[in-house]
Amino acid sequence: MERLNEYAERVLDVVELIPPGKVMPYGDIAEYLGEGGPRQVGRVLSLWGGGVPWWRVPRADGSPPVGHEAECLARWREEGTPLRGERADMRLARWDGRTR
Repeated sequence: MERLNEYAERVLDVVELIPPGKVMPYGDIAEYLGEGGPRQVGRVLSLWGGGVPWWRVPRADGSPPVGHEAECLARWREEGTPLRGERADMRLARWDGRTR
């Protein structure tokens, strides 16, 4: 297993900041950090994301992470995340990292 590095710690820190009911896609996290890309963020979450609110990080189209759809949707509904069917409504739910 890979060792947690500084980039991974920064990714996890950002995920912990996403407020309940909001989402921030993989690419937005990379842009917010000013480094990496969606795949790097996804890799961090696949290895170490279990301790942070991973369900608040959908794909760019608002769809839940593959393989975790049911749990993600249940958590979104519990938190009151705006939805469009079984996807996060990115117009209403997207968090820009500036407000909490």
